[in-house]
Amino acid sequence: MVLLDNTIVGAALPDMQHRLHTQLTGLQWIVDAYVLLVAMLLLSGGVFADRFGRKRVYLTGVAVFTVASVLCSLAPSVGWLVAGRVLQGVGAAALSPASLALLVAACPVPQERIKAIGLWAGFSGLGLAVGPVAGGVLTDVFGWPAIFLVNLPIGVALLLVGLRSLEETRNPSAPAIDVPGTVLSVLGVGALTYGLIEGGARGWTAPVILGSFTTGVILLAAFLAVEARRSSPMLPLRLFRQRLFTVSNTAMVVVGFALMGSSFFFSQFFVYVQGSSILRAGLQTLPMSLGMVIVSPYAGRLAARYGFRIVVTAGLTLAGLGLLALGTVHADTGYGNVWWRLGVVGVGFALTLSPLTGAAIQAVSPQEGGLASGISSTTRQIGAVLGVAVLGAVVRTRESGGASFETGLNSAFLAAGAVTLATAVFTGLWLTTSEPAEGSEAPRRSTAPGAVTTSNEASEQPLTATPSLAGRRPAG
Repeated sequence: MVLLDNTIVGAALPDMQHRLHTQLTGLQWIVDAYVLLVAMLLLSGGVFADRFGRKRVYLTGVAVFTVASVLCSLAPSVGWLVAGRVLQGVGAAALSPASLALLVAACPVPQERIKAIGLWAGFSGLGLAVGPVAGGVLTDVFGWPAIFLVNLPIGVALLLVGLRSLEETRNPSAPAIDVPGTVLSVLGVGALTYGLIEGGARGWTAPVILGSFTTGVILLAAFLAVEARRSSPMLPLRLFRQRLFTVSNTAMVVVGFALMGSSFFFSQFFVYVQGSSILRAGLQTLPMSLGMVIVSPYAGRLAARYGFRIVVTAGLTLAGLGLLALGTVHADTGYGNVWWRLGVVGVGFALTLSPLTGAAIQAVSPQEGGLASGISSTTRQIGAVLGVAVLGAVVRTRESGGASFETGLNSAFLAAGAVTLATAVFTGLWLTTSEPAEGSEAPRRSTAPGAVTTSNEASEQPLTATPSLAGRRPAG
């Protein structure tokens, strides 16, 4: 449900633009208001769940998300819709990490936990993939409010079943809530997002835009300074000393950037450039969705067999080439020459999402696996915020220079493809564990959920998540 609302909105954007009388800037806020709050509150949501009870936080998040969805469906203007999306983001940031924490607590056996987390990730990916198609069908039949009302029966069912079936768990030794870090991160990324979205409309040299960029940089610098000094920060900067952790999260930012940034324009391309109906446009994105749905369940297995670096680099290369190919599509290009490009993009990104999270988890100690997973999700969401804002800015800048909307879209797809291919080179070179300093005691880190090995072993072996390591005792 959380990831579905990342992508289902994309198919409804043309209808929203028509009925709410808004421009590209308003559409960007409808998407980014939600993604921004999810990105910035996700880590705090996990801490809340540990401290105050995972069941309580999960059900509270479901209730907030469901109520916010109803408010979105009733919104009479863009401003009210953006406010509802903000509230949706708050609910999503609570229920998403709490759901995974409940799952882990319910599956104490390592191998069962691996399967459960795989199903959790698979359903998450399914929500991400089917959004454009579901959005196109619902919008064409009922109008854009239906894409939010679909959450109502799901939310009610979750509340009824969760109240009866879930057991309460918590971590009494969970760290305190990092209020300064949370506030600074929300305001800092929010200020940068405001500058990127509004810059095209107001002018990049307008005082308010320059001021928002300056404010964003200052707030994020303050955030890093605060996190470096806190005993229990929401974002432990020490984790980024591990090359594998840093590279995997950097790549995840790019995946969010290119995937969400390009998806934002798919329906607009089919409707405004090629003249499709909203329903047909939603169905025309199906090859990308199918590519993700079919390949995602196998991505983890491929990473276990061939290593994170090979699978992620191959996925990014495919996605980048697919986006570059989309950058050459025009109004008169037949759909027979478009669908395979979307399919390549979907397959490529499906190969990256699960392995990148697995790589981030492998880079840390077993006790910090949940934190690493949360940070990986956060970096993807931050990339999504920036993708919608930056690629939207590319389109507006091209249009303000006299180019057509079609030309602007081509430039956005080409930019996303170029960034993705550059990241493929980056992961191909650096998605490995770093050698420990000579004579140092390296921390134990898991090769997979439930698998333990030393950093020396990890550095000498391919980066895999093979279950065969699950029973190995740590050296020394």
